[in-house]
Order: sequence, then structure tokens, then C-alpha cells
Amino acid sequence: MSAHRLPHPIARLHDLAQNPWWSWRLDARRLFEAIDPVLWFHCHHNPVLLLQSVNPERLTALATDPGFARQYSAVIKAFDEYRSDRRTWFATRYATLTNFQVAYMSAEFGFHNSIPIYSGGLGILAGDHCKEASDLGLPLIGLGFMYPQGYFRQSITPDGWQEAEYAPFNRDESPINPALTPEGTPCHISVEMGGRQVSATIWKVQIGRIPIYLLDTDVPNNAPEDRGLSARLYGGGQEMRLCQEILLGLGGVRALRALGLNPTVWHANEGHSAFLTLERLREHVRAGLTHSEAVEAVRHSTVFTTHTPVPAGHDVFPLDLMERYFNGYWDQLGLTRSAFFRLGEHPDHPGAGFNMTALAMRLSAHVNGVSREHGRVTRQMWQSLWPGLSEDLIPIRSITNGVHVPTWIAPELHQLYSKYLSPDWVDRSDDPAIWQRVPDIPDADLWAVRQLMKRKLMSFIRERARGGWAEGRLLASQVLSRGTMLDPEALTIGFARRFATYKRATLLFRDLERLRRLLHDRWRPVQIVFAGKAHPADEPGRQFIHQVLSYCHDHKLAGHIAFLENYDMHMAKYLVQGVDVWLNTPRAPMEASGTSGQKATLNGVLHLSVLDGWWQEGYDGSNGWGIPPSSHLQDPAAEDDLDSKELYRLLEEEVIPLYYQRDLDGVPRAWLQVVKQSIRTNAPRFSARRMVKEYMDLVYAPASTKAPSSW
Repeated sequence: MSAHRLPHPIARLHDLAQNPWWSWRLDARRLFEAIDPVLWFHCHHNPVLLLQSVNPERLTALATDPGFARQYSAVIKAFDEYRSDRRTWFATRYATLTNFQVAYMSAEFGFHNSIPIYSGGLGILAGDHCKEASDLGLPLIGLGFMYPQGYFRQSITPDGWQEAEYAPFNRDESPINPALTPEGTPCHISVEMGGRQVSATIWKVQIGRIPIYLLDTDVPNNAPEDRGLSARLYGGGQEMRLCQEILLGLGGVRALRALGLNPTVWHANEGHSAFLTLERLREHVRAGLTHSEAVEAVRHSTVFTTHTPVPAGHDVFPLDLMERYFNGYWDQLGLTRSAFFRLGEHPDHPGAGFNMTALAMRLSAHVNGVSREHGRVTRQMWQSLWPGLSEDLIPIRSITNGVHVPTWIAPELHQLYSKYLSPDWVDRSDDPAIWQRVPDIPDADLWAVRQLMKRKLMSFIRERARGGWAEGRLLASQVLSRGTMLDPEALTIGFARRFATYKRATLLFRDLERLRRLLHDRWRPVQIVFAGKAHPADEPGRQFIHQVLSYCHDHKLAGHIAFLENYDMHMAKYLVQGVDVWLNTPRAPMEASGTSGQKATLNGVLHLSVLDGWWQEGYDGSNGWGIPPSSHLQDPAAEDDLDSKELYRLLEEEVIPLYYQRDLDGVPRAWLQVVKQSIRTNAPRFSARRMVKEYMDLVYAPASTKAPSSW
């Protein structure tokens, strides 16, 4: 519903719905829910769709409702004050840093379900980064893809196989609007690809104070195959991927220029956007710099974050494909063909193709991994780019990922923290001192909130299954496998993430008899909830999902194991808030970070994980459980065997007994002591507030100063 169709006293609900700031403000979410609680639920908490769907008579009534008017006025006042505040962390700490701006370029962004342009952890991290930059007042702009069809919707067949379904989402039901040039006209750019011109229009999403610009090739003057270039996230083959990355890198720089923007620092979030360095080289050479001067200028102002040690996560394009798309472009960089190809050459694999990570590392002076362990692994992986340097001197730092606390905290726990920590605890979420008050929270109060969050998860699971049955999408056996028989009183373990093989979703099933004894213990029952997608082209990942589904249907395990279909941000909130234990079983050292466990820990969910990624630095022996990496064995089967045995031992001897150790009033105080220790030690360290401050202090600020050179 547009602003002019809303009654005048509440007309600014339109403005509020168009900025997902509301999604991390409890009072703003409650304002939209108050309009129509049932419709709010069915709209999946999408206020744009809510305002389009609500009965006009209801809005007319709300416009004269004194209670709603007070609620509305308070939220609008907070919204205006947030956007106009000039006393932010950035403004205070960097008062002398003028004309500063960071361009944050990513292939995906996860802000809210109503903006389906993300697939998983990389996108959610990018979304949290932008939200926190907004909260801190950091002048950042994001750039990515529109993706009219988004990422695929996961559908599970009756025999347990994942199928990918794509459907265009209605942009009119999202807070996405045309991006305008300084002259006030819709913004368009074009990029040459393989001898043809590909046009793109630019859209804009306002995330708090941060504008996000999205490239869209679905425009009339493009050929049909080019109109679909930005249709899907991570779709198509190598050539389509190359075209997408040309559009993101070269086209992204041109889009920001067309919008009148001149960023000080350019941040490539993973190698997908690494071509931005080439376009900026071209600009500098065109402006009169020599190639070496241009390289120095680009390197000094470019930040590159790599997110995975998994080889398949680093794009490598065949040289003949690169030649077809960049023939002639290297001349504009002042390079020969061979010198151009050397920019993307992996020293250990010459001639293997054009490596996007190698390109980004060569043309970025500020490179980082996303956890302490990942930084170490990355230095080891890419040491050959710095021949002659010892591993500890390789200039790759680590900035451990964190999560945007206001987005992921459960409302009930938010209120509990406000009462016992401080009313302004969110604004101080990275301050360890504020979390020293966690032990002051009464055990009974914390337990009551944790139980309420679990009941909300169980209700969510049952309603999804009931809806699937009512709509004729699920058979009776599928309804059972979706968790309708789960027990709200049982110890509930959550495993929800992308179904890549290195994450070992089936590790828990290596000894079925031992697992059955755990699940069916009459006095201390255990249940496990799985969720996650495999990339459509990842057949081993699809096999893992099929295996988990087969156990869901096994009558000897049924009722204790569930798989939730179509994992997304909406579902993730229920899971990270509602389970008791968050399980993570990566094959070390393949887990770069793993932010889902950080979200769970923030909400009082205990972490049980292989000591890899963030947990390697978060675990202290008293705040959860760690499985020592067994990668020294060099044999995957032996690793799996050893890790699974340790997992069973921890569950049998420590996790389950501790959970069911209750006082006379039914409160598990020993369990809650571990919960409190987990929250106290991990919440401030793994917040996006700490993370974004580190990016600003350690890489953005240094990258914004002019390098000493002739340019």
C-alpha cells in the first residue's frame, strides 16, 4: 500500500515498511504485528505485503485508536532520531576523517526474507555487516545483484530427495525501489561482454542508514540470455558465472560512478567481486597513471575478505573463456595478454586457469580471513603468492565474524537482558563488562524464557507441517518427518546449515544402535532437528539430505529426528533461539567461521562443535563442548570414526546428564551455569559490533589514507 492510501495519521507506516530497520527493532516489529497479528504471521513478517493486504477498514480504525497512535508515534520518533543522529560511534571516533566512504561489494546479501537475494552464510554475514555499519554510523554503501528469482526454494520429494524450485518474487512486495542518478533519473549502466553490450538497471534498498544498490539485467534491450544473467543466485555454468562476476565487478564500479559515488575504500566480500580491481585499474590508467602507479593506488584502497578454505569455493575460469571476454580489455590496463593472465595465476598451479582469489590478493593490500584459525589456514594456502616470506609474515590477518545482535536475539531474551544487564545493552553488546552481569539473571527466569523459546519453535514446526498437509503438499509420512512428534520437554539438538559434505551432517548416524539408545532413553530422551539446503549441483550434498530423511522415516528413530524443509532466515531465528544444543561437525580445518553457532550462543543455546572456525577461539572448556580436530589422521574415514566416537561420548557422559540434572523445582541449575558462562564469554566477542569496529580500525582506516607514491 502506498503512502497516499494510508490514513493521514498513520501515513508514515509506508516509510517504515520501506526500510528494514524495523526488522531489528522490537518496538517496530510489534507495531506492524498490532495491525493484524494473524495477517502478520501469514505474510511471514513482511510489512510491505501486510500493508498491501490488510483491510482498509482496519487501517481507518487504527488511525483513530489512541493506543496504536502512541505506539506509532514512539516508533516513528525512534526511526527519525536513528536516521538523523550525528553522534554515532563513527562520527565520534573518526571525527577528522572527512569524505570517507566504503563500497562493500558482495554476490549476496541477507537482510530479511522479504528480500530473497541470499543463499546462506556469506549473504547473512554481509547483511549483518551492513546493519551494524548502519548502527555505528559508518558511511558504507553495498552493491550486489537484484536476482529476480532469488535462490532456489527447497522442495523434498516423498522419497526424500531435494528438488530446486525457482519462481520470480514480486518486487512490489519488497522494499526495493529504483536507484536514481544525481539528476534524478533511473540509473542504468552497460558492460561489454564477449563483443556484446549488456545493460543493467540499478535498484536500491535502504537498510537503516546504509543504501544497497542491486544490478538487474532483466531489461528490454538485452538479449533473452542476458536478461536472465542476474536472474538466479549461483545458477548456470562457468560462462554464466563469469558473466555475473564481470557484471558485479566491472558493472558494480560503473554503477557507483553513475550514481555519483566516489568511495574511499573498496571492500570485496569474497572473490566474486574481484574484477572491481581491474575496472579501477582501467580508470586510473585512463586518468594518466602508469600501470604500476595504478596498481599501487588500487591495492592501497582495496580490502579483500576470503571466506573459505574449501578449494571449490574459489572461482577459477578457463583461460580460453577469459580470453574471449577480456580480449582488448587488458590493453586498457596497460598490460599484455600474458601479464593480464598472470594477475589471476595461482603460483602452485600455473596454467590451471584464472583464479579470482589470486587476483583479489594481488590487488589488495588488506586481506583477511574470518576467524583466527581461518587466517592461519589462509596464510598456509596462499603462501606461494609471497615467495620467500615465512608463513607467519604473510600479510593476511584475521577478523573473526560476528552476528548482528538486534537481528538475532529472541524478544523474550532481549527483555531479560534489558532488565538484568542494562536497558541499553544492545548498544554496548561488544563490551565484555556489560556481560559480566549475566550471572545476576535468576536461574528460574532464564529457564522460563529458554523453555518459552523452545515451545515457540515446536509450535512453528507443527504449524509448518500442518500447513503443508492442508495445502496438499505433504503426505502423511512427510508430516511426521517434519517434526510433528517432537517433545517440547526433550533435550533438543539443532543442526542447520548448508549441506556441504565437509560439514558432515550424517556424522551422528555412524553408530545407529548407540544413537537409538540415546534417542529412546525413557527418562532422558533426545531429539534432533535438521535443516539446510545443498547446492542444486552438489550431488553428494543432496545424498546427505536423502540419508537424513531416510532416518526421519525409520520407525526405530521416527519421532526423534526431523528435517525442516526450505531453511531460510525466518526459520533460522526459531532454530537458533529454540533448541537446547547447537551441533556443528565440520571436517577441520574446513569451517572458516560458522556464524549460526554464534547466533545460538547469544540466545543461551549451548554449542557442541569440532574445534574449528570461531569455536576454536570461543571455547574455554567451561562454556560448551569441543571435539578436538582429528585432521592429523589424514584419512577421512578414520577422522569420521574418531570424531563420531567423541561426539557420542560427550552426549552420553556430559551433555545429556547435565541437561536432566534438575533441582526440586525442576530447574537445571548446573546446565544454566554453563549457559550463563557461554553467554558471558561469547556474546561480546562474536558480535557484529566488535567485528565492524575491527574492520574500521584495522583495514578501512588504513586503506583510506593516501599511499606514499608519485600518484
